[in-house]
Amino acid sequence: MLRRHDLAQIVSDSLRKFDGERYELTDLVVMPNHVHLLAAFPNEEAMLKQCESWKHWQATQINRAIGASGRFWQQDGFDHLVRSSEQFDHLRRYIADNPKKARLAAGEFIVWSKPLDQAAEK
Repeated sequence: MLRRHDLAQIVSDSLRKFDGERYELTDLVVMPNHVHLLAAFPNEEAMLKQCESWKHWQATQINRAIGASGRFWQQDGFDHLVRSSEQFDHLRRYIADNPKKARLAAGEFIVWSKPLDQAAEK
């Protein structure tokens, strides 16, 4: 479904919308059937609340675009606590390389990464 660029853009735009306000986003990739993102939240409650907000808003917008209704995303996501700079660097590379590993062509995914100097400024 997210192979459609207009639908992938809905997801990408919503993930970036409150960057620097509710969370600090450093990386994201919107794949045809899933999303990876690397973000820092003030606490677990804020993360869970934001994830539900993203899922609800994205589902509403995408369902409207395709003439559907109901749940778009799986109920549970997978979150991971980053414990070291090495792990952070590994996850950034993983996100950036995900489309290549999946052999996706340009236009079949959206990848975004904040320059490290900008991420460090905040």
